[in-house]
Amino acid sequence: MKNVLILCTGNSCRSVMAEAMINAKMTECVKAQSSGVKASGTINPKAQALLEAKGEWREEYHSKLIETVLETAFDLVVTVCDGAKETCPMFPNAVKTIHLGFEDPSGKATEEYAKTYDLIEKELLPIIKEELCQ
Repeated sequence: MKNVLILCTGNSCRSVMAEAMINAKMTECVKAQSSGVKASGTINPKAQALLEAKGEWREEYHSKLIETVLETAFDLVVTVCDGAKETCPMFPNAVKTIHLGFEDPSGKATEEYAKTYDLIEKELLPIIKEELCQ
């Protein structure tokens, strides 16, 4: 089983959506965690509602500071926002770090969350599969 970290600035929306999607759809080869370089401490309610509607929400998901995962041995670290890419710390145990940015739907209409979800599914999940599920 491979470990992937999805890193964002606030760890309240995009990174949590990606974490939940990977853990729901790629159970055979990958376990995902997420964190934020400046974690907000809360999960965006619209992102959580979307994940609940899709049956992918777990009560264990929460906004985490990056310091809580720095010592974890990740096979891949993915930054999903430009702010996280610019401030991403060195992960001594990470094999590879990649960036795939997604626009933050926070504060926008509910359908924007679904668009972001679809983009993550279409663009990020195939990369995770290619990188970690061979």
